[in-house]
Amino acid sequence: MRDFQLSQVKAPLYEALQAYKRRRVLSFDVPGHKKGPGNPELVEFLGADTVAVDANSMKMLDNLIHPVSVIKEAEELAADAFGAEAAYFIVNGTSAAVQAMILATVNPGEQIIMPRNVHRSAINALILARATPIYVDPGMNDELGIPLAMSLKELEAAILANPEAKAVLINNPTYYGVCARLAEMVELAHRHGLKVLVDEAHGTHFYFSDDLPPGGLEVGADLAAVSLHKTGGSLTQSSLLLAGEGMRDDLGYLRQIINLTQTTSASYLLMSSLDISRRNLALRGEETFRKLLEYARYARSEINKIGGYLAFGKEFCDEDAFYDFDETKLSIHTRAMGLAGIEVYDLLRDEYEIQAEFGDLGNVLAILSIGDRPMAVERLIAALSDIRRRYGSDPEGLLSSEYLEPKVLLSPAEAFYAKCEQLPLASCLGRIAAEFVMCYPPGIPILAPGEELTPEILEYISYAKTKGASMTGTEDLDLNLLNVVKE
Repeated sequence: MRDFQLSQVKAPLYEALQAYKRRRVLSFDVPGHKKGPGNPELVEFLGADTVAVDANSMKMLDNLIHPVSVIKEAEELAADAFGAEAAYFIVNGTSAAVQAMILATVNPGEQIIMPRNVHRSAINALILARATPIYVDPGMNDELGIPLAMSLKELEAAILANPEAKAVLINNPTYYGVCARLAEMVELAHRHGLKVLVDEAHGTHFYFSDDLPPGGLEVGADLAAVSLHKTGGSLTQSSLLLAGEGMRDDLGYLRQIINLTQTTSASYLLMSSLDISRRNLALRGEETFRKLLEYARYARSEINKIGGYLAFGKEFCDEDAFYDFDETKLSIHTRAMGLAGIEVYDLLRDEYEIQAEFGDLGNVLAILSIGDRPMAVERLIAALSDIRRRYGSDPEGLLSSEYLEPKVLLSPAEAFYAKCEQLPLASCLGRIAAEFVMCYPPGIPILAPGEELTPEILEYISYAKTKGASMTGTEDLDLNLLNVVKE
């Protein structure tokens, strides 16, 4: 583990909020609930202590847009904890951090290389930046039916074929826990003068354990978007944008880019949760994730004894696009027992009161993080065993492919801003999409603006709907109609 340069015992923003609460400041500013009296149901639901620190920016609490005191110090401590040149508190979710990375490094008309299985936020950023994606096929593991990470060879080919590209975006890990050859990719991209951006929405814990894959900043990436709320324990929607040494001369500009889209009314509940969670990870993260890995390895072993499931792990690593694996992602292949992952996902929730992270057509994912305990893991194992006994059947008839290679005809921005028309989905064959279609979670588009509606994509969308997948991204909430570019 890394030696910290600052005292990670401190939590300056949290401490400032405690002091603010003790002072019993009389409020004639916003928020309008005035610490609760105007909204008693809110106080009853969230608690008086919570509502009392739902504050507005003021001198003693600093201001996220232009931090000069306690927020500045809290961000400096976060940078030290993650080994970054700088860290920025993000209260618009990691989507905002991903968008800031792209907006800060790619100008209108410029190219960025990325795998197609990126989160929707990355393609949204291309629309905002009016940038052009160079998609790299992440490849597939046919046995598991999941997209992988980019291969080093495919990335090199994309860089050589597109010498004008300005940046590379890498998932670390993918939604399923798959990691690329990150260190070599960073070296390759830098050798060709490209900035390296890492979407680490599911990789917060990498920075606090030597038994997990490395974090992007640890191998020299320029920027990393980290969802501290996903596996690090902060409140939902709170994240960090980490800057590496390669951004040292652009830190002020990066703050300006963040402020283009980040709220001017930053939640002190979210920011203080980042401060507290950073301290917790710095002081106790190594031991916490050591135990968590024990839970995950035990769960994987027990689930594989049930039959019909494949809780896969490092045995699938191949020195290429499945270079490493995040063992805290309990990715479980379900097809051998005749159920789609989304069906197991629904059964866990509806029959057993267990909320998994997501299910797709062949897999269900349970994420283990700092809040998990052995009894919860045992309950999940027991539920999966019962589902196998009660609902298991013949595996035939399940669609096997999760990744569909896109046919890109326009940039996302060109298609999004083009004149469009709304047609029945069945009538869209051969047309160019003007909006997204995705299963959420995970929020990886099946179809993005600028891509052609192929027979395979239409079949996949129809199949996913029949299996109960939550389809999002379209203006028509029932996904019977789709916006396509007008011919």
